[in-house]
Amino acid sequence: MGRIFEVRKSTMFARWDRMAKQFTRIGKEIVIAVKAGGPDPNSNAALRRCFQNARSVGMPKDRVEAAIKRAQGKELVNYDEILYEGYGPHGVAILVETATDNHVRTVANVKSHFNKGGGTLGNSGSVAFQFKKMGVFKLKPEGLNAEDMELELIDFGLEELGEGSGENGEEVLVVRCGFHDFGNMQKALEDKGITPISAELEWIPSTTVPVNDEQAADVSKLIEKLEQDDDVQKVFHNMG
Repeated sequence: MGRIFEVRKSTMFARWDRMAKQFTRIGKEIVIAVKAGGPDPNSNAALRRCFQNARSVGMPKDRVEAAIKRAQGKELVNYDEILYEGYGPHGVAILVETATDNHVRTVANVKSHFNKGGGTLGNSGSVAFQFKKMGVFKLKPEGLNAEDMELELIDFGLEELGEGSGENGEEVLVVRCGFHDFGNMQKALEDKGITPISAELEWIPSTTVPVNDEQAADVSKLIEKLEQDDDVQKVFHNMG
């Protein structure tokens, strides 16, 4: 019985850690969005996206409001968004999106993670060419017809539409569009009365690197270390 309790407790702490990381990430995104486009979500598409993502992970309303106030405060922390590129073990390409107020600290930490994880931090442009930046919207499939949606959204930049899984493993419809069509797609969905579960800008690999279970474990350890870093927002890879 004690062993079962310890396993459950460990799983609970892992879930809390993940949730805390998500709240921190979205909080930074809110600060960046408010600074760039103001605190009114009706005129700030990036802020509306942040609100959608906050709801999808259960971020409390008071934390969302605190992030908005922090963005408007006198002691505003300025976050710079920097993309780091490198290779993990077994030739897997990795992109690391960060939001930082200290470039020196961030690059040192990211480089250390790569080195300790059997990878190498590269120069700008050394890896990103293997990915395409796209808008990714996850929708609840109830009441939606995929074929009809494909026809309706193609004029707004739709490139891919298919099935996927949500935050809790539930089935979702995944809509992908080009990076520059993100705003058009967001507005098209809003005009149709569709509220996405989440709306993200993601780096999608053009090709993947096949790995076995042991190799995948090596790469996953590095990705986990990177994701735990306070300055890291998201990590993308081309592991197949």
